[in-house]
Amino acid sequence: MNTSSRRAYVTDLTDAQWALLEPLVLAFEDRVRPGPDREVDLREILNAMLYQNRTGCQWALLPHDLLPKSTVYDYFAKWRDNGVWPQIVRALREQVRRETPQAVAADGRREATPSAVCVDSQTVKTTEFGGERGYDGAKKIKGRKRHIVVDTLGLLVAVVVTADNVDDAAGAQQVVGKLTVGSFPRLRVIFGDNKYHNHAYYKWLAEHSHGQWRMEISSRPADAEGFQPLRIRWVVERTFAWVGRYYHGMKVAQ
Repeated sequence: MNTSSRRAYVTDLTDAQWALLEPLVLAFEDRVRPGPDREVDLREILNAMLYQNRTGCQWALLPHDLLPKSTVYDYFAKWRDNGVWPQIVRALREQVRRETPQAVAADGRREATPSAVCVDSQTVKTTEFGGERGYDGAKKIKGRKRHIVVDTLGLLVAVVVTADNVDDAAGAQQVVGKLTVGSFPRLRVIFGDNKYHNHAYYKWLAEHSHGQWRMEISSRPADAEGFQPLRIRWVVERTFAWVGRYYHGMKVAQ
């Protein structure tokens, strides 16, 4: 089946989007399964995943004109278990950075990797079914925490989901731990708020980065009234807003 044999959904990939993703998924598929041409349309695999992700429907409730759940989920799990998703995120992030005017450095060159990133967490409610969950006493919420690292454009660099009762500094070790000095050679500063002012975390960060990365804590002024964006770090709040608005109307936080 291909997109020309059915009416398009608004979540379907455009031709331009597929042109970016096709070489990334083909590179993996051709490596793990060389041989005759495959019968499955990889573009339709991604279209079904995007539909499920955007609508939040159960896999078994995918519309009949999309590929069957068993086929789509098998590809989803295979790409998840073999690190294909982070590769796609990295390739798209680096392309956006090169093509976005804000990413142009002082010498006029566009850099693929950031010299500074921001880390933060967000508490979300969950249902009783599956996955990590706990109780956040500070926010009086039972659920999970999304720990994310973004670049200074707000583009996703790393994500980890933990139970809600996991300390933010401990969660930071997990999510920042997904970054390596080799993959981010220009990185020097990680911005965060007061919850990351933790000496055990600082020690871990120095060891993990071989002394190349440091935390810079930015706090809301004590006399500030109302909302006040903080230097650099506001972009991570905007990324959480992007995620929240994307899933607006869904009953369960994914």
